[in-house]
Amino acid sequence: MMAITRRTSLAGLALPFLGGGAQAAGTLNIVLESEAVILDPHATTAAITRTFATHVFDTLYAMDGQGMIRPQMVEAHEASADGLIWNFRLREGLKFHDGAPVTSTDVVASLERWAPRDSLGRMLWAAKAELVATDARSFRLTLARPFPLVLDVLGKPNAPLPVILPARLAAVPVEQRIREIIGSGPFRFKAADWRPGNVMVLERFADYVPRSEPADFLAGGKRVHLDAINLRVMPDQATGASALIAGEVDYMQYLPFDLLPRLERARGVRMLGLGGIHQFQGNFRINHAATPMDDVGVRRVLWRCADQASILTAIGVPPQFRAPPCPSFFLCDAPLDSRAGAAEASFDPAEARRMLAATSYRGQPLTFMTTSGGISQTAAQVMIQSMQQAGFNVTEQLMDWGTLLARRARREGWHLFSVYANGTDMFSPLTNFYVSNTCADYPGWDCERDQARLLTEFALAPDAEARRRIAGEIQAIAVRNVPSVMWGQFTIPAGYRDRVQDLPRAAYPMFWGARV
Repeated sequence: MMAITRRTSLAGLALPFLGGGAQAAGTLNIVLESEAVILDPHATTAAITRTFATHVFDTLYAMDGQGMIRPQMVEAHEASADGLIWNFRLREGLKFHDGAPVTSTDVVASLERWAPRDSLGRMLWAAKAELVATDARSFRLTLARPFPLVLDVLGKPNAPLPVILPARLAAVPVEQRIREIIGSGPFRFKAADWRPGNVMVLERFADYVPRSEPADFLAGGKRVHLDAINLRVMPDQATGASALIAGEVDYMQYLPFDLLPRLERARGVRMLGLGGIHQFQGNFRINHAATPMDDVGVRRVLWRCADQASILTAIGVPPQFRAPPCPSFFLCDAPLDSRAGAAEASFDPAEARRMLAATSYRGQPLTFMTTSGGISQTAAQVMIQSMQQAGFNVTEQLMDWGTLLARRARREGWHLFSVYANGTDMFSPLTNFYVSNTCADYPGWDCERDQARLLTEFALAPDAEARRRIAGEIQAIAVRNVPSVMWGQFTIPAGYRDRVQDLPRAAYPMFWGARV
């Protein structure tokens, strides 16, 4: 068999490194975006769970810094000429954290558990005829019809990740969530040291066998030079930033914008800010199941109410950390950037008033869900003011994030909420939450059949040029259907102490390769 790599359609992650190369082992104290509370990697699209999973678990394939899908747990694969039969072989020496070998039976059970929970996984499984283990290290995927993105799906960087669990844990229904956290990744979860609300410890897994090639984004040899990383929980961003300045923590994933001037002056603190698909995209998700947002004419008015420049200014995003107003669902300055429908998606308060008066809207009250104190709330408050000026009767309902997640799962009782996501989640039609889930049981419940058809065409497209063309068609339909309205593209810089060397420069927090 030959190890085969190819360029993915979800491309474009540059990955240089920071700092020099001290040799000592040690421990890092880090502050991530939030506390990791859902540890089952198949159970949620939450970014914090993905960060946990990339360290504790492993995947068959992974994306490198140039957007190539590379073998990770797989040693080699071979595909038949007609693309219907794929034979895979695992690398030797792979072990789970409990000492058991990773086998093809674990792979089959894990993928069968994961695929129905993931939009890309469902596409692949719709083409699947059979997935079987053929010996302890080999397995075979047989397709009923060709599916060109097999490797893209198995190596996708978006949550839920297709990580491999022991078969006994993969037998646990996702709805019940696994309670025993056993992966095969470069770090091991220390359950005995977990103090919810305070600290989680991930220690170096001594039996992890990295690939021989250098680490490159999520691919390559994940060599761990640290003894452990301590995931510290902070009550708020200001406390975390103060701890970073004082040297009490070594890394903070998201720095608060209002403290950036102080952090820039702080001795020993470095900042990391990235552009393009490494940025975030803010969205106002719309509930198509709730009147009057079931009227596409009413939804289209929202484009004219969204003042991206004012929203990012209100949040406090400095000019160097923001993109110009961007109408692309798949991000601007990104591989699938499309401006189709841009003229319909620009801020225009006078046009918003005119358009709303021409719709069926007659002052029905709208509920805009927000969470307290974060940038999503500020974005929502600016949008609410613009909507009120256009003639909408809209009020803010404040709640914590857990309550919002529960509320958004109901078809009634809300009309919009504000959220932001990693660009690496949003820059492809197949992973963008508000494009890929059309006609699915996903909060917001939009359904555009032509868009769903084009998503399948995108997945089956023979090359990158065809995918770019289809992405533009999807963009145009999405602008007309309005599953969500973008409120800005921006960077939230990370901060780290200068004692941390060789920290990967990437969209996700990564601590293999890092040294102190």
